[in-house]
Amino acid sequence: MQAKELLQQLQERFGDTLRDAVLLLDEVTIEITPEDLLDTCRVLRDEQVFGFEQMIDVCGVDYLNFGEDEWATEETTSTGFCRGVDPKTAGRLPGLEEDLSVETPQQDRRFAAVYHLLSVTHNHRLRIRVFAPDNQLPVIPSVVGLWNGANWFEREAFDLYGILFEGHPDLRRILTDYGFIGHPFRKDFPLSGNVEVRYDPEKRRVVYQPVSIEPRVLVPKVIRGDELEPVTLDEASDAEGEEDDA
Repeated sequence: MQAKELLQQLQERFGDTLRDAVLLLDEVTIEITPEDLLDTCRVLRDEQVFGFEQMIDVCGVDYLNFGEDEWATEETTSTGFCRGVDPKTAGRLPGLEEDLSVETPQQDRRFAAVYHLLSVTHNHRLRIRVFAPDNQLPVIPSVVGLWNGANWFEREAFDLYGILFEGHPDLRRILTDYGFIGHPFRKDFPLSGNVEVRYDPEKRRVVYQPVSIEPRVLVPKVIRGDELEPVTLDEASDAEGEEDDA
């Protein structure tokens, strides 16, 4: 089955249930609401025309500041370096310009879960995107009851993004350490983290302590071509010889 045929069948079968349906790069992506997720996935798995027996992956996405890029170069001049000085996104350490946290009001439709399905029978794939309705407490139904392989994938999305999967049999962290604070893949998570670990010789164990890295803005230094003096191969060889003699 071709991707275009799959898209047409999805639109005919689900109709208004699909909030969006896109064919791009020969891949089909549909968007549905959390309320329709389980029923839609059950149809995709059980009805022979679709036959999505396998759930390949589940991942989380944080759309905070989506489409904004402080490193865009379209308006950058040729006489100076201006990118990355005025922060436009949340990809900065807190405390530079403003306090960024999960308590800060953000735009709608921030967190989403993305499901990748495979039909071995028909040799086609499908991507499903589901946005959590609440940014402060993102909750999406678990599909473990339909595809048991989603268990650890949903745990990973919970650990890294803080997305809660309702109905999951064992929703707990899977990648970060015990007692970890926050969700490291969120766009407003501090780049340096909240705590660091070190070995305490007195206690003879690894201990946690507040992170000691100072927030700073990293602006690369640009060396213009007219500031460089041309060096010949003979001059470079002489310079290397003087360094060896020293």
